[in-house]
Amino acid sequence: MARVQPDAQFKILLIGDSGVGKTCLMFRFADNMFAETFTPTIGIDFKIKTVRVRDKTIKLQLWDTAGQEKFYNITRSYYRNADAILLVYDRTEAVTFQNIARWMRNIDENVSYPDDVIRILVGNKSDLQNRLLITSNEGKALADKYHVDFFETSAKSESSPNVNKMFYYLTEKLLDRRTNESSNLNEQSDLTERTSSINIGTLAYRQLVGNTCCSTRTNDN
Repeated sequence: MARVQPDAQFKILLIGDSGVGKTCLMFRFADNMFAETFTPTIGIDFKIKTVRVRDKTIKLQLWDTAGQEKFYNITRSYYRNADAILLVYDRTEAVTFQNIARWMRNIDENVSYPDDVIRILVGNKSDLQNRLLITSNEGKALADKYHVDFFETSAKSESSPNVNKMFYYLTEKLLDRRTNESSNLNEQSDLTERTSSINIGTLAYRQLVGNTCCSTRTNDN
């Protein structure tokens, strides 16, 4: 059976401190699974999820990066060519929220074109209601500061809609950007063609006028 070629493919990176739940978010979305035991990611982990959006088949490459500083030299290379990056913090651990500023700098330092990467701030572990330290208003304020979208999630709860909602929202946004880029390229191509036509027409006119002038001067002599 032939494989269906996707209409689009996007690379999505998950970054943030160790233990914030990046792996759990990836597994919840890709496989609808959740592991109670915590095993730190060693370097990088990878999943593929194919979704249908707007009658298109979209292939999402999900890259889960290790949060420990000792793996930074390994994970930094995966920032390149990322289409979108999820910056995840743990709502029960204030330091992970404070470190978002550092992760934002890492993006700016390692992505080829920082302004072209879609970023989403993610406050995870919202199910731990009695342990929450970071409020929704604080998360929204930080997202507003960086001019990025904001979601609060819980990878633990299968019934929580926000994990899927976040990834599908991101996919829609990536598709919108690609459509706009294609439209801009077509407009630039049309402008180039029109400009070339004008230049060719102007050159032909100058040649014609030049030949006429020369011909007239010859007859006068």
